[in-house]
Amino acid sequence: MRDAMTLDSTRLQRLQQTPLWDFALTLYAKPGVEAACLTLQDDAGLDVCEVLFHCWLYSSGLEAIPAALKREREQRRLWQCNVTAVLRGLRRDLKAMAATSESVKALRSTIKQAELMAERENLQRWQMWALEASDNRERVANVAEKTSDASKWLRKQLVISPHDSLSENRLKQLPTWLKSLQTLTCQLDPYQGAR
Repeated sequence: MRDAMTLDSTRLQRLQQTPLWDFALTLYAKPGVEAACLTLQDDAGLDVCEVLFHCWLYSSGLEAIPAALKREREQRRLWQCNVTAVLRGLRRDLKAMAATSESVKALRSTIKQAELMAERENLQRWQMWALEASDNRERVANVAEKTSDASKWLRKQLVISPHDSLSENRLKQLPTWLKSLQTLTCQLDPYQGAR
C-alpha cells in the first residue's frame, strides 16, 4: 500500500495541466463563488488568491505543506498589501466620483484593470511556488485526510478556527465565513481524475 503522503505524480500532472489563473476564472464564475470570495476578503480579511490557490490544489487531491507555505504566504501577503490592496482602495475611493465624471470613470476602469493584473500576477506566483520547486514534495503533498466536508479542510488550510484569538464581533461573523467556504468547496470536484 502506498504512503498517503507520497506525492502522486498523476495528481501533480493534473495540476500542471490546469493553470491556476484559468482555474480561478472558472471557479469564480460559478454560482455564489464571487460573493463568497468577497465575503472572505472583506469580512474575514483573507487573501482571495490564497483561497483560490488552495481550491486549485484540492481539486487535484493535493495540499500545501504548512511549514513550506508559511514563508510564501508572507510574500504573497506583502504583494496583496503593497500592490493589490492599494489599487483596490483607489478603485473603491473613486466609485462615487466616477458616477458623475467620464474622465474619473475611465481612470477607475484603468485602475480596475491594473488591480486584476495584480491579482493575476499573485496567482501566477502561487502557481510557480507550487510547481517550480526543485522537489515538489517539499511544498505540496497528497491531501492527508479525506473529508466529507471540504470546507473544514479549506478552513484548516487558511488557519481559520473558532479557537483563533478573534474579537467578539469577528466571532459572530464566523458562521458567515463558514458558509462562504462551503459555497466555494461545493463547486469543487475533488480528486477528479487523481485517484
